[in-house]
Amino acid sequence: MSNLSAIIVGANSALSQQLALQLHQQGVKLGLMAADPSGLTKLQQQTDCRLVELDIRNAEQCQQAFNQLWQDLDGVALVVINTAANGLDLELPWQLDQAIIDVNVQGFAAIANAAFKQMEQQKFGQIGCFTSIAGERGGPQTAFHASKAFQQNYLQGLRLHAQRLKLPIIITDLRLGYLDKMHGRGKGIWAASLDKVVKQSLKALRRGKHTVYVTKRWRIAALMSKVLPEFIYNRRRYK
Repeated sequence: MSNLSAIIVGANSALSQQLALQLHQQGVKLGLMAADPSGLTKLQQQTDCRLVELDIRNAEQCQQAFNQLWQDLDGVALVVINTAANGLDLELPWQLDQAIIDVNVQGFAAIANAAFKQMEQQKFGQIGCFTSIAGERGGPQTAFHASKAFQQNYLQGLRLHAQRLKLPIIITDLRLGYLDKMHGRGKGIWAASLDKVVKQSLKALRRGKHTVYVTKRWRIAALMSKVLPEFIYNRRRYK
């Protein structure tokens, strides 16, 4: 197999598409998994990638589709997972929480598990996942914050398993902050352009980083979030 190969899971997002274009320009052979493949026709033409439909809420289908794509590509060196279901409703309807958990917890874990097992058989590889600064602490988007914390801990667990097996399987946690105009909040010094986020992410992946904040300034926000006492942290207003 070629070492210059990758699978991107959650390819419909603008972030995933920009990442795919950057990898293609670097000569990487691509497989893309997306909920709506019809929206990626142009990208498929630009990158000559294999495009697979993914029902992220169906764990069994997720793993079957992933494993088939892995075989079609004769193995890959890199898997990037970008599951980012989100939403804010201060009434806390269960339907919204359940939808986020189905994607960001169950769907994510099914893909990450399948990817790790394939890399274990292959004896090498790298899994990169876009988690979020939101995983550092609970917040108003209750299920989203919790799901990103789950992802971060799951990735840590996979990293421990790689060490236990003494295999060069790299697990990279890309903790994302705000993109420009993301959710109407991407303004000021904390927002970053899509291009900047992709470049910093690719740099972290190439260097085999374990945990990286994208962009780098979010490390400061993470530290501040951790040290704020509860009575101050909980005074923030959301509407």
